[in-house]
Amino acid sequence: MSTTTYPTQLVLPGQVAAPEGPVDMKMMYLMHHAFRRDLNKFAAAVAATPADDVDTWRALGGRWELFFEVLHKHHSGEDAGVWPFLLERADAEERATLEAMEEEHSHIDPLLTACAEGFATLAGDRQGIDAEDVRRALKVRIEATRDALARHLAHEETDAIAILQRYMTNEDWERLEQEHFRERTPLKQLFGAVPWVVDGLPATTRDQLFAELGGPFKLIWVLARRSYRRQQDRALKYVS
Repeated sequence: MSTTTYPTQLVLPGQVAAPEGPVDMKMMYLMHHAFRRDLNKFAAAVAATPADDVDTWRALGGRWELFFEVLHKHHSGEDAGVWPFLLERADAEERATLEAMEEEHSHIDPLLTACAEGFATLAGDRQGIDAEDVRRALKVRIEATRDALARHLAHEETDAIAILQRYMTNEDWERLEQEHFRERTPLKQLFGAVPWVVDGLPATTRDQLFAELGGPFKLIWVLARRSYRRQQDRALKYVS
């Protein structure tokens, strides 16, 4: 009697679920971990950073741009590739879940834009503004964004990925990743992206990731991690 063997799914701190199935969702869960980590840090930094410390706000603004760009590409890939693939195959109840995923994206996007405007204002020339008022407003927006994204990721991990595992093969997933999530990335961007993904991972997970992705991935991390850490330290100056 034959049995189906599925890949062991990665489970990271903060992750809500990891539905069993044929698709190895490792990269998805790594991104979710990074999104949760960043928004927790942004919320703490906005609450703790004095409004008059312009240099730190500029560092935070630069750090937000990296987060915003990666999250936007991630959501765009889901909306263009993953959800349409599943909607073609789903039943009525499953379609409602998948449509909710798209709706949640449309709710989160304006929150992200509002946060970006707050960071840009505090990192700018500040003429004619009350910086403390802007900081307080940004604190409310970043906490709302953190909470909304946390709910969305939990919903996705619990329900949407369970649907994905019912209808997708690993080959389907690899094709969609190639078409909608991966692109030729300049080396300079890789030097920012690799340590960003690895940041905060348990050591055993990090070592497994390096073993699977190969020497070049680890080499970029070794070369880029000190610069990344300096940038983090500048942005998170007031976060313990």
